[in-house]
Amino acid sequence: MNYLAHAYLSFNHPETLVGNMISDFVKGKTKFSYPAGIQIGIELHRYIDRFTDEHEATKEAKEIFRPAYRLYSGAFVDVVYDHFLAADEREFSEQSLLFFTRSAYNMLDEHFHHLPERFSRMLPYMKEQNWLFHYRTRWGTEKSLGGLVRRAAYLTESDTAFRLFEQHYQLFQDCYRHFWADVKPFAKQQFDVLCSLQNKDER
Repeated sequence: MNYLAHAYLSFNHPETLVGNMISDFVKGKTKFSYPAGIQIGIELHRYIDRFTDEHEATKEAKEIFRPAYRLYSGAFVDVVYDHFLAADEREFSEQSLLFFTRSAYNMLDEHFHHLPERFSRMLPYMKEQNWLFHYRTRWGTEKSLGGLVRRAAYLTESDTAFRLFEQHYQLFQDCYRHFWADVKPFAKQQFDVLCSLQNKDER
């Protein structure tokens, strides 16, 4: 789950950020129990995920992880993308990333009563270890890959994933740049459409 990308592609809208961050923990029609702004974030997250999975750069990056991790290869690519986004000087300086991550945690805290139980249990660790910021470093990325394995049902080690990440660093960076150039305008377009539809419903 590329948490940083989903938070950033919420376009500074607090409820959208909450929905975007919790979407993987919200199943089926339960999304309709959330406020309209959070529903937009949940739906936007799903659009972004489908776009990500179908993108040629993602397919190329997944092939590096696939022999060792098979169906989990996409989850590892998500972490890799967050590393390059966090380190992307066109999007963040170190200070602006730190400010953004603190703002994101504050938005989640303000809507804590809306968070699914599994996400609310994870949030204190996310904040304490500042996952969103530490994607910026290779050390933080290594920790995130390990965390992915600990939460997965059928994985036992992340050393191979980190070794592949380092061995193919330039390829992954190229994939990220190709992907990010496409997903950012796509997400903004979908966000605008979802907001427009919601505004019509409220009239």
